[in-house]
Amino acid sequence: MLIRKSYRLVAVAAAVALLASGCQTSGAEPTTASATGASNSATPAPTETAPDVALFESGPNSPIGYGLQVPDGATQLGPLTLIRSQRLIAAYAPDLQAAEAQKAADERAKLAEDQAEDPTAATPTPTPTPTPKPDVRPSDDSFNVLDQEPRPDTIISVMRIDENPTRVARRMLAQLTAMLPKSGVPSDLNSWCDSREQRVTGCRLGLSGTTADDRDVRIVLTIDPGNVTSRTAPPSSLRRPVMTIQIKYVGEPRLGQATRESSDIGDVAKIEKNADPGGLIWPSMDLDAPRRTPLVNGFVVPNNATILLSGFEPSFVELTTDRADTADELAESWVAERTEGEVAKDVAVELNEVSSTYTGSTGNGGPDDTFYRATHVLSARGNYILLMVYPPAYTS
Repeated sequence: MLIRKSYRLVAVAAAVALLASGCQTSGAEPTTASATGASNSATPAPTETAPDVALFESGPNSPIGYGLQVPDGATQLGPLTLIRSQRLIAAYAPDLQAAEAQKAADERAKLAEDQAEDPTAATPTPTPTPTPKPDVRPSDDSFNVLDQEPRPDTIISVMRIDENPTRVARRMLAQLTAMLPKSGVPSDLNSWCDSREQRVTGCRLGLSGTTADDRDVRIVLTIDPGNVTSRTAPPSSLRRPVMTIQIKYVGEPRLGQATRESSDIGDVAKIEKNADPGGLIWPSMDLDAPRRTPLVNGFVVPNNATILLSGFEPSFVELTTDRADTADELAESWVAERTEGEVAKDVAVELNEVSSTYTGSTGNGGPDDTFYRATHVLSARGNYILLMVYPPAYTS
């Protein structure tokens, strides 16, 4: 265990050093699509801001989790967001409290032993903990007093669809079919997408099932084509549909920590056809909404943050900032200003990434509440913030 923690601390230190050195980005211009969903080489309409985000992109076949990958024709923006669910945190809360109590008892016993050996020794005055300098030292894992911290059990990926949306969507469904063959994954858009006059207005698919290695999961897949009425895409989406996927382990929390999930989902059917069996098509967007467009419950992106990707439904925005303290403050304040009661914070350290997640709700945490969640990811590639609103229909 000491070896594992030492390696992780070295990796985190390396990440912070890379952040301090700064970086330059160079961009790549994706293709756009016609109203029928066919790919073409038209240049995207200029937006109010056009940040070069190529450094923050992950292409097809990048791993998401449980064997799922970014499908051909899609691009992930920013890193995966890894968080601990409230169920997982609650399951390990007794262990954490016991470990903290034992640590305090050990410190008292050591102090008593030292004073017994030298009765003249005065009780040491606690030294105030210095405030760490911004962008120098990341936070410790919330469960670092345990011998083994529980790994995050929820994965979120946000993606921009750069090729034919129907084909990309069906490729994602083909992966889900291979992963959860008994869950009745649809093959057409009609059964999980809303439409108007044969044009897709939004898609949401909720799945529950058991993987080949007996892991119970809940998956929510969404696609947002943009505002069909105004023909306006979300900011920084390059007029393309936006896809999100959330994978949550919903089995017994401790059992899920026993072994890591398999990355083998078997053979995945190849999807090459562009047409939807149900005849739905994707509307084209005329422009991206300006970067100052209110997002995620009225949030206007400040000048010290860059939008990597955003969506209208579900409402989210993925940002990057130059400074870690700026990102963390932005994430915490966004949740605090929109929720009632105390904001919960959990820090998870995974190799060279530190994820600080802030969670709050509009009520007492019931099924009808709207949840607000902000995660700041500090990694070797940069600082990232994912702000996401979970209305009851999207809570999984």
